[in-house]
Amino acid sequence: MPQQSKLLEGLNSEQEQAVTHGDGPLLIVAGAGTGKTTVITRRIAYLIEKGVKPDQILALAFGEKAAGEMEERLDLLLPTGGYYNLQISTFHAFGEHILREYGIEIGLPDFKVLDGVGQWLLVRNNLDKFDLDYYRPLGNPTKFIKAMISHFARLKDELITPQEYLDYAEKQRVNTSGGETAADDAGQETARLLEITGAYHVYNKLLLDNSALDFADLVNYTLELFRKRPKVLEKLRSKYQYILVDEFQDTNLAQYELVKLLSAPKNNITVVGDDDQSIYKFRGASISNILHFQKDYPQAKFISLTDNYRSGQKILDMAYDFIQANNPDRLEVKLKLSKKLKGQTGQKGEIRYLPVVTYLDEVDAVIKKIMDLKTGETTFNDFAILARSHAALEPFLNRFEALDLPYIYFANKGLYNKSIILDIVSYFRLLDNYHETTPMFRVLRFPMLGISSAAIIELAALARRKATSLYGAIKQASSLELDEQSLSGCRALLNSLEKHSETARRRSVEQLFVEIVSDLHFARLVNLDSHQGLQAARYLEQFRRRIQDFQNESPDHSLRAFMATLSLELEAGEEGDLEFDPETGPEAIKLMTVHAAKGLEFKYVFVIGLVDKRFPSVERREQVEIPVALIREILPEGNVHVEEERRLFYVAMTRAKQGLFLTSAVDYGGKRAKKPSQFLVELKLAEETAKKPTGKVELKPLAMGKKPSLPLPKSFSYSQISSFRKCPLEYKYQYILKLPLAGNAQFSFGNTIHRAYEKYLKLYRQTLTSADLFGRAEPKLPDLDTLQKLYQESWVDDWYADSGQKDEYKKRGLKMIREFYDECQTALPEPKYLEQPFRLKLGRYYFTGKLDRADSVSDGLVIIDYKTGATRPIDRVDKQQLLIYQWAASEALGEKPVNLQFWFLKDGINKVSFLGTEKQIAETQDDILTTIDKIAECVITGDFHTVDRQTHDASQCEYRDLE
Repeated sequence: MPQQSKLLEGLNSEQEQAVTHGDGPLLIVAGAGTGKTTVITRRIAYLIEKGVKPDQILALAFGEKAAGEMEERLDLLLPTGGYYNLQISTFHAFGEHILREYGIEIGLPDFKVLDGVGQWLLVRNNLDKFDLDYYRPLGNPTKFIKAMISHFARLKDELITPQEYLDYAEKQRVNTSGGETAADDAGQETARLLEITGAYHVYNKLLLDNSALDFADLVNYTLELFRKRPKVLEKLRSKYQYILVDEFQDTNLAQYELVKLLSAPKNNITVVGDDDQSIYKFRGASISNILHFQKDYPQAKFISLTDNYRSGQKILDMAYDFIQANNPDRLEVKLKLSKKLKGQTGQKGEIRYLPVVTYLDEVDAVIKKIMDLKTGETTFNDFAILARSHAALEPFLNRFEALDLPYIYFANKGLYNKSIILDIVSYFRLLDNYHETTPMFRVLRFPMLGISSAAIIELAALARRKATSLYGAIKQASSLELDEQSLSGCRALLNSLEKHSETARRRSVEQLFVEIVSDLHFARLVNLDSHQGLQAARYLEQFRRRIQDFQNESPDHSLRAFMATLSLELEAGEEGDLEFDPETGPEAIKLMTVHAAKGLEFKYVFVIGLVDKRFPSVERREQVEIPVALIREILPEGNVHVEEERRLFYVAMTRAKQGLFLTSAVDYGGKRAKKPSQFLVELKLAEETAKKPTGKVELKPLAMGKKPSLPLPKSFSYSQISSFRKCPLEYKYQYILKLPLAGNAQFSFGNTIHRAYEKYLKLYRQTLTSADLFGRAEPKLPDLDTLQKLYQESWVDDWYADSGQKDEYKKRGLKMIREFYDECQTALPEPKYLEQPFRLKLGRYYFTGKLDRADSVSDGLVIIDYKTGATRPIDRVDKQQLLIYQWAASEALGEKPVNLQFWFLKDGINKVSFLGTEKQIAETQDDILTTIDKIAECVITGDFHTVDRQTHDASQCEYRDLE
């Protein structure tokens, strides 16, 4: 009898059936907490164990978070590198990957992907090309741009083409042309419809004219590629033998059509979903794709997972009874199955309703309950406060800061509204115009200047008396009787403005940003001693990345160009993207919206603001709606909005493991008292306690006095290792707090050469693919002019000391470009991997990196690393770098490295070869692991001063002045 796979250990009967399912379609309805990620990742691992090659599997997820979780789970299930060639991504990332490789076949050789702001700017800058009347009001011509863009995305998700939309509008026009007057309601609606259909056509043409796609295009054009180029589809069908889709209930029609087309004719497709947790679906069509799946694959195996491994039974029962109100628009009714969850934790679970008088009492009641529960093994990480909207969380943020309670507030937007970023942007505005009053008031309050409030009042009064700006008053500050510290601060500000204005004229906005953060001591606001300090570090780092993104997209890197772009973003309603990972530290209470909590779980969950018109919220209909006649999805029979809100509340309830606490107040600052939420009534909680609010909650001051604890990093790179070996203090500021660090000319130049070579070889590889698929003539290398153009496009213009140094590097680069072209002509390259990232297991950690290039040869793989410096003998550090590449190629990529080469480029292409032994690779791994353990020790203790003074010169540390 064959031994059972270890991958099946600990699975219940239904989970095991799902994991071991053979060929053919499989539908898994997985309730909250039933282990859907466990099932989908173990199924992938099981397929590989049974002989399916990793590159024959495609796993698609609705969002980046779910895709990342799949990767991490597979790390634990599979041998090192066993899943590398497995494609795990979102639908949009997969579409982009396919179009980058084959888009040339439908006229998309190269393209950029526009985000929401990019789309808004495209429309705004071309409004004259749109024939708009209703959707371009004279008083506010940009009013409907966001609504139109959202509408266009919905149309593409529904696979409604511009021509199909126009045909429908024309049909409506004919049907209403018999009206008595041109101003009748039907006529107005038809005119509006014709206007928006025309705008849809113009918008799509503008995208193509600008070599741009939006996110919906990434799926739609991939579908077009498959339909127009059957050979491409045939090749990809042959490659992807098994397809798995997570969060299937949230996929749209276009995404479903994509996987349906790709999986045929074998139809080895597994979809996992739960209609009760559908919170992103268009018009509440939560069961649409699942019902379509059953119709399209009547022979599909169906499995329902109902054993819950997260929550207490009392919580599950109440959640189940609550969601019944969405019947008959649920799968439980449509498919006649039971979705009642059965708790497996042995916990009963606690549910309590906490009504109070005012919203401030609500905050204090939650804090008091948290402090009552925080005993023994419970940490602040066990608590989450969930709200329907970000606005509902603001009183909690203020109170937590006043009490010095550790918290992390998770939001996808709002970077530009953070205090430290408002400070930076205000200073930027002054450099553009010294005489702006509002930003000057903010800058005067910078703590590093030490200007007192009384001094600021005196300066403002002087400005009024002299009819001048605040800047003019500061220049005359010596005429006032100000304290010495304030006078010193005024002088320092004037000197800084003069210095940084000169930098702004000569340097890029990124270089200016780094200089300002250093000169004005913003780094002193960033530290490991407080949660606010850690948050400030993250905001600075994310704002720098926004600046870098701007510079990658714009030929003009000046401050003025950046501020113009930022102003347009703010006009478009953009607040700045924020990145967050709920699992990263430090230990803290988590505050977030219910949408952000999807996929997470906490021991104790507080759902706040449960009052009428807040949760459920007031329905906001789309400003531009798709005609129902054009919608192909199955829409619900009941109240779309309330059902959507009910599913959202169900998600909130099922995040809780042991305790679920629901709160509401009577007074939220308005004129009218608030009624308890409809959902509290449905839960039969409001009727018991609504008339007996508990009143004000007395809260004793909390003495925290504890530094935030940091989590160990999940992964490490060779750059991190090198930085720590050089100076642990530098590692702390560069890789934990991520303070802005000035670049250098050599780095910018090296980045330029790498980009140019990569783009050139990718272009060549694309022609190789086309020749192989369509039997075309033997492909040729793109010509020298093409390579030189790519060099100009790839040029990184920052961090050069002066124009003379920049010109010298540019000439050197042109020489390297010509020599690289000659090298490729002499020996045609066979690039298999270009700028290829890798991830390796190393003890308890992961080690990440990137290969510049790896070429296929008859007996294996040649790994090439470019060095833009002069030829030199390779030392121990060089060899260790190459040994890491050798290790990565064999374990992460499953390849056989036969040669490792450094290409030194300064004086012609000089190749230095090396190949390590297994013993050398093992020694390198041990050496890296030893350093990582030292890093972990510093992170745990918070002490990065443990430096061997004989081997480390602290005076050389970039951050020595901060300690």
